[in-house]
Amino acid sequence: MTELGEIGEDKSLLLLDDDEPFLRRLAKAMEKRGFDVMTAETVAEGKAIASTRSPAYAVCDLRLEDGNGLDVVEVLRERRPDCRIVVLTGYGAIATAVAAVKIGATDYLSKPADATDIVNALLSTEDELPPPPENPMSADRVRWEHIQRVYELCDRNVSETARRLNMHRRTLQRILAKRSPR
Repeated sequence: MTELGEIGEDKSLLLLDDDEPFLRRLAKAMEKRGFDVMTAETVAEGKAIASTRSPAYAVCDLRLEDGNGLDVVEVLRERRPDCRIVVLTGYGAIATAVAAVKIGATDYLSKPADATDIVNALLSTEDELPPPPENPMSADRVRWEHIQRVYELCDRNVSETARRLNMHRRTLQRILAKRSPR
C-alpha cells in the first residue's frame, strides 16, 4: 500500500480510458491507495477536466474512440507542467512510447498493467526507475493478447485478421480455439 506522504499534498488523479469496466476497477484501486480520482472516457471529457481542474497526476489511454490520449497529455502539460502523466496502452510500440515521452508523459506502460505498476510509475522520481513488475506476462501471453486485439479490431473476422497478422487462416483458427496462455 502506498503511504499518503508519497503522493503529496495534491492527490488529484485523472484516469482517461474508454474501457469502462477497466476504468471503474482502476478508479476504485487508486482511491484505496489515497488518490482523489476523476474519470473520463473520451478525449473531450479528458481535455475538459485537464483544463478546469489540472490534476497533479494522470493516467491516459493512448487510443480512445474519439481520438488520441496524447491530445489530453498536451493540455495537461500546458496547464500544469509538474503533472506526473503515465500513458497506458494496449498497443505498445517504441514509436508511440517515444512520442508520449516527447509530448510530456512521465512514463509509458503497456496493458494489462495493474494498479501497483501504475502507482510505481506515477510516484517514481526522475533518477530512479520503478521496480520491474512482479509477474510480467509470458511471451506466449503477449502474443495471444496481440492476436486477440487484432481479431477484435477486425470485427472478429478470421480471414481479415489472418491477412493482417500475415499468418495462415487455419493456423489462426487453431490459436483462437485454444485457451489463453498464462
